[in-house]
Amino acid sequence: MSNKTYDILKWIAQYLLPACATLYFALSGIWGLPYGEEVVGTLAALTAFLGVILGISTAQYNKKDHSDGILDIDTSSPDKDLYRLNLTTGFEDLKLKDEIKLKVNPKAYISQEEHRL
Repeated sequence: MSNKTYDILKWIAQYLLPACATLYFALSGIWGLPYGEEVVGTLAALTAFLGVILGISTAQYNKKDHSDGILDIDTSSPDKDLYRLNLTTGFEDLKLKDEIKLKVNPKAYISQEEHRL
């Protein structure tokens, strides 16, 4: 599911359907509109269904690693800290992004050989 689809469905589930249910419930009482309980019950069921689907989608999204790389930090030397950037996203893909996301590994070890490179 795309981010745009997710955002639209979330807005529908959080705002549109509950607002419609509340409006119909109030108007059916005032104006004697038919099937008040049925309409409100249906809208509540749709809201609950969308909430579950969106909850599952969110949980699956959060399980995935969406970072573009890891910043390793080696603080074992008393002279200076060492840093290493390990990218998991290629340069061609990076140049298409407005921002990147990195995980930080503050307990990395960077060997002297790597440090000389």
